[in-house]
Amino acid sequence: MRALTCLFAASLLAACGSSEPAAVTPAPMPAPVVSSAAAPLAASAAPVTPGPTLERLAADTPKTTVAGNTFIAPAGWGITVREPATILEPPEGDSHIAIVDVQASDADAAVAAAWKAYRPDARWPLKVANDMPDKDGWSKRRTYVYQTSPNERRDVFANTMLAGGTWTVVIYDMTQPVGEKRGGQVRTIFDRLLPKGRKRESFAGKSANKLEQARIAALGAFVEAAQKQLGVPGVSVGLIQDGRVVFAGGFGVRELGKKAPVDADTRYIIASNTKALTTLMLAKLVDEKKLTWETPATNALPSFKLGDADTTSRVQVKHLICACTGMPRQDLEWLLQFKGIKPEGAMAVLGTMQPTSQFGELFQYSNPLAAAAGFIGGHVAYPKLELGAAYDRAMQALVFDPLGMKATTFDFARAQQGNSAVAHAPDVDGKPALAINAINYSIIPVRPAGGGWSTVNDMLKYVMMELAEGKLPSGAQYISRDALLARRAPQIAIGNDATYGMGLTVDRTYGVPVVHHGGDMIGYHSDMLWLPEHGVGAVILTNGDPGWLIRTVFRRKLLEVLFDGEPEADAQMAAQGKRFFDELAAERKLLTVPADTAHAGKLAPRYANAALGEVAVTRAGAATVFDFGEWKSEVGSRKNPDGSISFLTIVPGLVGLEFVVGAGTKRTLVLRDAQHEYVFEER
Repeated sequence: MRALTCLFAASLLAACGSSEPAAVTPAPMPAPVVSSAAAPLAASAAPVTPGPTLERLAADTPKTTVAGNTFIAPAGWGITVREPATILEPPEGDSHIAIVDVQASDADAAVAAAWKAYRPDARWPLKVANDMPDKDGWSKRRTYVYQTSPNERRDVFANTMLAGGTWTVVIYDMTQPVGEKRGGQVRTIFDRLLPKGRKRESFAGKSANKLEQARIAALGAFVEAAQKQLGVPGVSVGLIQDGRVVFAGGFGVRELGKKAPVDADTRYIIASNTKALTTLMLAKLVDEKKLTWETPATNALPSFKLGDADTTSRVQVKHLICACTGMPRQDLEWLLQFKGIKPEGAMAVLGTMQPTSQFGELFQYSNPLAAAAGFIGGHVAYPKLELGAAYDRAMQALVFDPLGMKATTFDFARAQQGNSAVAHAPDVDGKPALAINAINYSIIPVRPAGGGWSTVNDMLKYVMMELAEGKLPSGAQYISRDALLARRAPQIAIGNDATYGMGLTVDRTYGVPVVHHGGDMIGYHSDMLWLPEHGVGAVILTNGDPGWLIRTVFRRKLLEVLFDGEPEADAQMAAQGKRFFDELAAERKLLTVPADTAHAGKLAPRYANAALGEVAVTRAGAATVFDFGEWKSEVGSRKNPDGSISFLTIVPGLVGLEFVVGAGTKRTLVLRDAQHEYVFEER
């Protein structure tokens, strides 16, 4: 499910190329750590027992490891120290993060010692290991990722780091539901995990350098090197400083094998960057006094309904897109069932969804709820129109036309004509290929959350207005400062150094506020960011997976160029790119393609799930194909450590959508995201 995990991200997980520290990314473990490394660990393996001295924390609390390294322990979690191991336990009790300080000869020996201290019974096989560059005072960093079985619903990885002659090993042993739900709290731990006496680099109080030719060239060289390494065909970039565009251009091509270049007028899907444009439309309605941020959603649209009545009653306009209501990421419904679906249908599905955390408790990103924000705004502006048409007209009239964003559109047919970038992704063997663009049409019924197409030049107009606090280049006030900036106000924390507002993140990791948002759809990955205190903004659009790595590390590279920061970005980019392809290769070794005929032969010809629709199983020569109606993919098969059998999609752009053969006499397939399970039964 790595592919799905990385789609439509709110820029939280490093695995998806976000600003998350590398320590949080699911990683690998070496054979010395696991006695009998080839032996599977039963899904029902007993969890670690921290012991009787568990301290339950009422608030985020500064703590130190046994060796004196600093970190923040999250509110509600328990903490205990067991010899060299500092063990953190979320409220659910079925997951742990252990920070273990050990003396060892090298990283492999350190991780072996850490597992002996934390959980000596562990038997997960090593999947892959990678070296990472020095960072924040840590050297000899190395990640270790284990192979778990899908029915365990657990991610296990370890990271080793050296400082002051002592190894610190982080072991992440978390169930997927808890890991996703508490991702912001996990980031709290790693945001400030620093060697004893160390402080992170800060640019606070510094003046930004002028983006003159040499500095712009350095940014361009970074993009071109990343492109070459990752096989991303095209990247368009724009830079603003002090009220003017200092660079707008492109690197590479619109489509592999063709010569047409990308430039600042090339259209890409901007995915979740649409959210900030949607909340800008809402802010205009606030300015016009057609609603307030505190207007109950049901007042604005009486048919608005979530699966939980109490949550429904508490949602105000500002909560629709704040990732703070307790509604979880739940994307499979719209990814697999979108043919003929209208916005009204998408809103009806939202009424079946349940929160998995308390209102205002945790950062949880919900695309369907963000879509509701846009449709409610459109309804307020044009109450006589169908929800989708009302939203489209409101965006055109209140955002695109006033800002002069003439190329920006929700019309997929128009967007893909002329100067348009084509989606790409590695195939199952890691080679660049055309991605399955059909899945991108799934965003249309929920387009306020991520269905916009735009260009660098158009997005720069938007960023310029944000930096000017609501003024247009003419000097006219397009929107009030208060309504505009309310969208950046913290609604929920993402770790220690970032907060989420209304479709915008404010990140202070390096001492200066960076307002930004990322966007990810199949084969398209983008970011927009600006530094309000320094008059600098940027837009980066890409047309290939894993473009999320380029757009994420680009943020760090820009800060280095602006403030003469420590040169980390290039090494980060190289290491993360290698890691991506190494993990892809490791997954490929476990996969049988074409799918094993003995296992494929036991599949039913058709399966159905009430929420996600039907899957037809067909043969095309030696290949086994899963046909979802809207799109289809050949599948490979894999035997998991617990003996279960999985079938995984291998179409470029969605490699890894995993269906596990169910137990029992009736033929079933089980599909999961991090917090939900869907059983497909034979029809």
